[in-house]
Amino acid sequence: MRVGGYLLAISVSLAVSGAAQAQRILGPMPSAAPTTSSTPPAPVSTESAAPAAPAPAVATESTCKNPNAIGISRVVEIDTAGGPGFGSQHFKAYDFLQPKEVVLTFDDGPWVTTPILIDALDKECVKALFFPIGLHATYYPQMLKRHDQRGDTIGSHTWSHKDLSKLTPDQAKEEIEKGASAVGLALGHPPAPFFRFPDLRQPPEMISYLGTRNIGIFSTDIDSFDFKMRKPEQVVKSVMAKLKKDGKGIVLIHENHPWSANAVAPLLAELKAGGYKIVHIKAKDPQMQTIPEFDDAVRKELGPANVSQRPMSSVVRTVQ
Repeated sequence: MRVGGYLLAISVSLAVSGAAQAQRILGPMPSAAPTTSSTPPAPVSTESAAPAAPAPAVATESTCKNPNAIGISRVVEIDTAGGPGFGSQHFKAYDFLQPKEVVLTFDDGPWVTTPILIDALDKECVKALFFPIGLHATYYPQMLKRHDQRGDTIGSHTWSHKDLSKLTPDQAKEEIEKGASAVGLALGHPPAPFFRFPDLRQPPEMISYLGTRNIGIFSTDIDSFDFKMRKPEQVVKSVMAKLKKDGKGIVLIHENHPWSANAVAPLLAELKAGGYKIVHIKAKDPQMQTIPEFDDAVRKELGPANVSQRPMSSVVRTVQ
């Protein structure tokens, strides 16, 4: 999601800050999200994007209940010491993918669209790498936990998706650290030591800073540019065209667009039909060390710690 669209989402969220605060405190989120409408965006149909006859593939996950799922072909462990970078758009040193291998990465979640995406990944026994926004993690902690519970790898993507190249080093550091702390507090444990810059704008000072924090940096090989689209079939076409050209890659898709979430199922079908293999990424040290002062800053955003943590549905219900 690019800056303009994201700022619109945040401005709307702030307009309903009372509701958002209640959601952050009470736990599991209802089906609605901060939006300009009283109802959440309707899921986009994926029927036209699905290929007619995907070729069967064998899933490698031992717990997978779908014998024809694409699954995970291998798991790659990354040592993040010194802050290595990945993704040919910005980094050339570590090209670890073999021909026909794909890493699926998703930015800007969690959001109301998250369940659509998770259902699609579940059906094909696929795990992915996620870069959630800190503010979004405070809005939808239970959705973020669903990623965690299914074995996805969860990094971070700043606190509020600001362009770090336009901030002072201290401001940029706060965006990075507060975002990681928010994701960690939402999950109940620190995120993986993986980070993606908003809009892939990477100030050299912040690349150096992430190196001192031993946080791996992810750019991308294949940017779907789904923020410019409105239909899932457009997202599928964009990714597959670039994959056919490059033969492999780290793919960037956004979690918070309905057309992107609805594109995941047909995209996996296309990948399976094309003989592509999914690679899952993990960190050697699975959890980064967040900084207490930024943990405390996020806790202040969330409100008093002694407020009831029961789910919304058990506290508030319509009786008439």
